[in-house]
This record gives sequence, C-alpha cells and structure tokens, in this order.
Amino acid sequence: MTAPASPPSHSALRVSPGAALRAAWESGPVALPGVFSPLVARLAERIGFRAVYLSGGALSAGNGVPDIGLLTLTEFAAAAQLTTQATSLPLLCDADTGFGESLNVERTVTMFEAAGVAGIHLEDQEMPKRCGHLSGKSLVPPEEMAAKVRAAVAARRDPNFVIVARTDARGVTNFDDAVARARLYLEAGADAIFPEAMQSADEFARFAKLVPCPLLANMTEFGKGPLLDMKTLGEMGYRMVLFPLTAFRVAMRAAEETLADLFRAGTQAASVPKMMTRAELYDALGYTGYEQRDRAYFGVPNANG
Repeated sequence: MTAPASPPSHSALRVSPGAALRAAWESGPVALPGVFSPLVARLAERIGFRAVYLSGGALSAGNGVPDIGLLTLTEFAAAAQLTTQATSLPLLCDADTGFGESLNVERTVTMFEAAGVAGIHLEDQEMPKRCGHLSGKSLVPPEEMAAKVRAAVAARRDPNFVIVARTDARGVTNFDDAVARARLYLEAGADAIFPEAMQSADEFARFAKLVPCPLLANMTEFGKGPLLDMKTLGEMGYRMVLFPLTAFRVAMRAAEETLADLFRAGTQAASVPKMMTRAELYDALGYTGYEQRDRAYFGVPNANG
C-alpha cells in the first residue's frame, strides 16, 4: 500500500519563528497585517506577506468585548496556537500588559512561545488598559515596565523569541517621556520598541532618530496619527509596520451589509457575486489534500493515481 502523503506542516520552519521574524525585518521593513482568524493568516501567506500579527483589539472585538483587558492569557494563547498551525509565517502577538506583574509575564512568555509565535509586545499601561489611541489611559512607573521586560527576556527559551516593548507615554505624558521610557526598556533587554500614538510624521521621524533600534509603527485607522506608507516608514528607520484591524474592519462592514441585505430581501442572491466560491474556499483550506490523505490511510487509491 502506498504511504499517505504527509499532512501540511504549517508551523514547521527551518529556523525558529523568532529568527524568521528578525530575518524578515532585517531584509527591509515588514508589513504585519492583523489576522483575525487562522484562515485569514493563510490568505495573507498566499498573497505574499512575510509575517502576520494577532491583535488584542481584533481578538477582543471578535469575541464581542472591547479591548480593555477582558480576555485572558489562555484565550490569547489558544488563538495564537490555532493561527501558527495554519501558516508558516512568523506571528507577532499582542500580549497587552503581560497579564499581570513580572512573575505573570514569565508565564505569558512561556505560553506564547509554546504556541509557536515569533514574539510578543508588552505595553506600559496600568490596568484596566485602553486602546492606545483613546484617552483615559494611565501608565505604570517606567521601572515596573522595565522589570516586566527583564522577566520576559529571562523566561524565553529561544533567544530569538522577540520581545517588543510598547510605550503609551506619548498619549499620556509627552513625547520626551516616550523616548526616555523606550531607552530604559532597551537597557532592560527589549529587542524592539513600539512607540504608540505618535501624532505626526515628524514625530515618527524624530523618535526613530532618538531611539535607534528595531522600531515598530502602528498604522491603525481612526487613530491619533497619520496613515503613512511602508516606504516612508522604512526610510525613517521603522522595521515593522502593523495594520492591526484593517482586514477586520472591512470584514465587519461587509458582514453587516450582507446581513442587512439578507434581512431586507429574504434572500442572499444579491450577495453571491461578492462571495468567495466554494471551490475558492476549499482551495484556501487545502481541502483536496485532506481528502487524499484520508483515502490513503484507508488504502483507497487516489482518484488521480
């Protein structure tokens, strides 16, 4: 009997996920689209993206709650693991405030690393946290955040697992505080810095000059800052660019409009031309490969064999 073909190994990389993410940003600025389901991650890989991102905002909203720290570490880690199983791309994950104090951060890193992700970002907000582009935020003392960074670095097994330190100081105190905090977090061992809510292209450029290290820019829509393109940010020195809710927001608008049309018309006929076909969906899922392996396990020849 012919041995069945091996199942797809979506999470198997020749290098570790963290090393893959580092290689991506070292070869030029890398776009990280927010992927709100494992299938969306697979679509991003097919399109040609080099890395993907799991947004806490999208994960929370998709579960029907606001992004104020209501979801737990285990919920985040489970979503991350499903995503890494669906794609070979390195996945950067939002880890909020680390889900607790420094000792909690140790467990956070352990669980995300076990889920197969490339790295996480931690933020210096107090709980309850807020979206980085909303008011009402408060910050932990910089030394407390530095302790979390040190805990994260100590807890990782793979030295290439990426620890990104995010500072929300620009929207709470001022630009100079954001710079000072970033430098402290780098001294504590952070691999990259995420300056949240910069309010102009000039601020993005100034921050990059004052904090020369791997930097992450957040191009979220409807925020405090401008929507700059990859080329512009890359020339400033940013190595990673997040688009955390772009696909999610478009998908939610499409879902809302489709449901409204269905409610009014009593039929989905007008929506059919906008849909991914059954064949296209099955192709994205790799359905044929599953079917062929299932037959082979029972000793049934492939229809094409």
